[in-house]
Amino acid sequence: MAPGGLSAESVCTKSQRSAQDAQAPLGVATTRVQERVLASLGALGSAAIRIERADDVAQAGVLCALPALLGMGLLRHSRTHFTLPQGYYPLESIFLAMAFLALARVPSLEGLRYQAPGEWGKLLGLDRLPEVKTLRGKLAELSEDGARIHQWSSVLAREWMEAEPGCAGTLYIDGHVRVYHGSLTQLPRRYVARQKLCLRGTTDYWVNAMDGRPFFVVTQASDPGLIQVLEEWIVPRLKSDVPGQPTAEQLQQQKWLALFILVFDRAGYSPEFFRRMWAERISVMTYHKFPGEGWAREEFAPYTVKLVHGEEVTLLLAERGVRLSNDFWAREVRHLDEKGHQTAILTTDYTGEMSAIAARMFARWCQENFFQYMRAHYGLDQLAEYGTEPVPDTTLVVNPAWRRVDSRVRRERALLTREQARFGAMQLGADSEPGMAAEFEKEKGQQLERIGMLERKIEELKKTRKETPHHVPMKELPVEDQFAQLKSNRKHFVDTIKLIAYRAETALVLVAREKLARSDDGRSLVREVLNSAADLIPDPVKKTLTVRIHRLASPIHDEALQHLCEELSATETIYPGTELTLIFQPVGATHLP
Repeated sequence: MAPGGLSAESVCTKSQRSAQDAQAPLGVATTRVQERVLASLGALGSAAIRIERADDVAQAGVLCALPALLGMGLLRHSRTHFTLPQGYYPLESIFLAMAFLALARVPSLEGLRYQAPGEWGKLLGLDRLPEVKTLRGKLAELSEDGARIHQWSSVLAREWMEAEPGCAGTLYIDGHVRVYHGSLTQLPRRYVARQKLCLRGTTDYWVNAMDGRPFFVVTQASDPGLIQVLEEWIVPRLKSDVPGQPTAEQLQQQKWLALFILVFDRAGYSPEFFRRMWAERISVMTYHKFPGEGWAREEFAPYTVKLVHGEEVTLLLAERGVRLSNDFWAREVRHLDEKGHQTAILTTDYTGEMSAIAARMFARWCQENFFQYMRAHYGLDQLAEYGTEPVPDTTLVVNPAWRRVDSRVRRERALLTREQARFGAMQLGADSEPGMAAEFEKEKGQQLERIGMLERKIEELKKTRKETPHHVPMKELPVEDQFAQLKSNRKHFVDTIKLIAYRAETALVLVAREKLARSDDGRSLVREVLNSAADLIPDPVKKTLTVRIHRLASPIHDEALQHLCEELSATETIYPGTELTLIFQPVGATHLP
């Protein structure tokens, strides 16, 4: 019984009558009034998932990603790590909605205001998609406990690595700066390579596979640098999660064998860091920061290199052993291009072939492409919530005093370079008068004196910089230099779903490429499929749900769609919350074989 002695049915009837009289229903496309009222009274755990017959549902092609989303673990651990209070929307519908919206390129939750909620409701088996306020509230409840989110993402990353042990043996680590232009806090400035400016923001360190598919991300409000993040946060996690690592006995028997390989850019260049990693039997690979003079052309020989996506190219490669500044030995592999430029690769992978080393290093661009694609299509830099939280007092941050001295060193060094260039350009012309020689020598001496003064000043500043601590605990900063960090729990939760969505899209791309002459068209085709309209045809008797995708732009794309539908139907995926097996079919593609 509802409050006041009324039955739930009578409450629903009165609510329906009042809504009709007022011409203002519970919301756009809210057709399940009875269930919504029961849920509001606490008499309904969650609404039932019911897929109804519907034609020409906009963006229903996003259902093609459902088998891949479930295969990537979108709902596999949702009930284990998360709970929601009783309400109309089931827990699974929130996860599905967030993944579908990411694949449909809805940039943010605010973008829901311009989506048709009833059309999305048909895809979720409900009457409508949650409105913005409701979805924000659900996400706030799901992301309240940061430890649960971390455990969830860690389990998924471990499963992805175990499913692809060949990819997990070589890990790519790079930092991505999320620029923040708000006024909630004055985040530290850091260099943003894509904009060539020092801007305020937060650094995310991503760990990806060789082909760019992500495993996990580590967020740093105060960026201590790539090397420290690797040693304190990433390497310990990889040592416990990377599958197929050699045993202690194997490592003892084979002294050049490594647990896995880390690939990063010049920000991680440090001979001492290389030594420490090899002491733990972890190989590293990066560009040589100080390559020196070019090698002789005769040292290079052609090698067939198989790139990350299977293409084979012939590259000119050469190799030497190199002793670093700390007397640590490493391998240096160089590539000579058509213009004569030599790319120097430094690695402690002592057993890999030269062609494999070159392929691994050049595949680093897949991670750069991943960042660019995620920013453009998945709103990687979008804020998921507004607000700040304190940075722990023990967190090490860059000392403002050290930064000021370092800035002066850089400024004086640039001035010295200009003065040296001016000195080098000073010449006494052959047709100069004899009396001008003395004036020239005087001016040249003054220039040398200015250079000497700058050199002495730089040495004093460098001494001061060396004596000034580079990092200090947050609590030791002056009050005016202290800052808060942006709230990260909801961002971590949303980013994890975006990772699942990206990996699901990539799985569809790999299938579609089997029927495409140009592999580069794979992502464009999949985006076209995901944004296509479709018909939903449930059959309760046969327990099937047929998703008929409307035809695409050309017969070639229709052929790839046919192949994609066949592969997806073969997975025999059951729509979550129902007993309906998904069947995918293209509409009207009669020209297909």
